[in-house]
Amino acid sequence: MIQSKLRGTGVALVTPFNSKAEIDFSGLGKVINHCIDGGVEYVVSLGTTGESVNLSKEEKLEVLNYTISEVKGRVPVVAGFGGNSTHEVLKDIEKFHFNGVDAILSVSPYYNKPTQDGIIAHYKAIAAAAPRPIILYNVPGRTGSNMKAETTLRLANESENIIGMKEASGDFGQCMQIAKHKPKDFLLISGDDNITLGLIAYGMDGVISVVGQAFPKIFTEMVRQSLKGNFDKARELHYKLNDITDMLFAEGNPGGVKYALEVLGICESHLRLPLYPISEALKAKMRKAIGELR
Repeated sequence: MIQSKLRGTGVALVTPFNSKAEIDFSGLGKVINHCIDGGVEYVVSLGTTGESVNLSKEEKLEVLNYTISEVKGRVPVVAGFGGNSTHEVLKDIEKFHFNGVDAILSVSPYYNKPTQDGIIAHYKAIAAAAPRPIILYNVPGRTGSNMKAETTLRLANESENIIGMKEASGDFGQCMQIAKHKPKDFLLISGDDNITLGLIAYGMDGVISVVGQAFPKIFTEMVRQSLKGNFDKARELHYKLNDITDMLFAEGNPGGVKYALEVLGICESHLRLPLYPISEALKAKMRKAIGELR
């Protein structure tokens, strides 16, 4: 079952750009290998951290195809296929080959604020059409609407092709309700780096991470120790990254993690507007913190 391979740390890959805002595929290759060499369980292409909303449909296909070819089957690949138009998402899924893709991460419809019934119908349509298992993605801070625990549990129980949820509401009560009542094999994945340790203690199965992309060895070990119940060791590793994790998100994602990757010599930190580089003050704090981690 694919669920066993997606337990632990996945990373939401950035999309590196050059100074002309063109995709830097060489940089993307370095990011992918940095993550795999650092021990991540899987990679996620075309997520929020990958600036998917700033890529054309043609660029998305190029990025995903490159990611598949660079990973070479070493770890599972999860691909982002989501949006606020069910019809368009279905068209995108129909057109893609899915060779080398193990699962689909699909964000809850954003901006148009559907009802819970609308969210359920949206995901059931995608699950029925998709040739790969679906991981739901709840991130109300970006979508403008929250998938309630009851909605997630209904989808988990009523659709065999929906195998998990990336839960990024930050609502511990909601997370606990899902963890308590979900089917045994349904993956519950944290979408918040700094509370992952606590959420695993409540019963989550891992994380799709941002900080784990820059510091995969430390972060993946923290997650593994948490999943084993070794919380003293996990807590030590968590606090080692706690400050830098806060910095990565202080002025928006992925500006922070891209700058960290630049400091580490992996790729440049260019963004596409309207995303904007982090401040010089934050850069100085991050350089100091990264230097202390080395």
